[in-house]
Amino acid sequence: MKAMLSTAPGGPETLQLADLPDPEPGKGQVLIRVHAAGLNFPDTLIIRDLYQFKPQRPFAPGGEIAGEVLSVGEGVTGFAPGDRVLAMIGHGGFATHVCADAASVVKIPDVMPYEDAACFVFTYGTSLHALKDRANLQPGETLLILGGASGVGVAAIELAKAMGAKVIAAVSSEEKAAFCREVGADETLVYPRDMDRDAQKALAGQIKELAGPHGVNVVYDAVGGDYAEPALRSLAWKGRFLVVGFPAGIPKIPLNLTLLKGSQIVGVFWGASVKQEPEGHAANMAELSKLYAEGKVKPRISARFPLEQAAEALTSMDNRQAMGKVVLTID
Repeated sequence: MKAMLSTAPGGPETLQLADLPDPEPGKGQVLIRVHAAGLNFPDTLIIRDLYQFKPQRPFAPGGEIAGEVLSVGEGVTGFAPGDRVLAMIGHGGFATHVCADAASVVKIPDVMPYEDAACFVFTYGTSLHALKDRANLQPGETLLILGGASGVGVAAIELAKAMGAKVIAAVSSEEKAAFCREVGADETLVYPRDMDRDAQKALAGQIKELAGPHGVNVVYDAVGGDYAEPALRSLAWKGRFLVVGFPAGIPKIPLNLTLLKGSQIVGVFWGASVKQEPEGHAANMAELSKLYAEGKVKPRISARFPLEQAAEALTSMDNRQAMGKVVLTID
């Protein structure tokens, strides 16, 4: 088998293509021939030792894959060679073969391409958990998404529209704004790359102008940094601020704003919720499968790379060049 390995902490350029022995599934495991691996922001963190989990090196990043079952280990039922599946594995997905715990493997329908399957669960699972379980987004409410063109941002646009909300997508370029409108955003705004105090005030004013006199009901913050405070200032009375990610840095929030607005700051840790609330996760996955079958959600894949170009793929995410999802196609 081949794999792109992290052998030392560092950026995408530190990954190395290696030949390894083909793995054998252990007890409770499924051996999968990987056809596609979705890229997610945590992949850029885990190779730098900046993620919540630090695998023992060498390891391959890549927590979201889709492929074909080759064999099953002792005690595994419900899977057989030839089954088309996806799996959430934490890391190890930038490889031609993966042994995954059977509990993390899900069969996919024949009509679902491997690329869609490898780009589905993480972003849509995160965004549905955020909007439904954490924010209780209601029809007619206004949602502001910071990082609207990201994988989770695009998923949030589609899901919020399916839930009957008005969507404002905030992004860093006109190209990304057009992309978000194509996906379904009602309004878009472009924020600057560098935010000083004047830029923060201007951004807050732009948001309020688009949201209307009552403000934003829910903020989906997948950016953090200096962009968080202007978004928080735009909240309506009893608004909900969803903390999703920090590619721009961990923000410092003046908590008096939450008092003045009667608002809530709500953490979104989808990975932990899957383990803590498995029944809720199963219900959300069933809902997402239905929405996919109805054509209401579909991963927007903007770039495809072969396995050996995994570093270039991750760099496109690091530089915030990617729109929607980026996927490795593994032949």
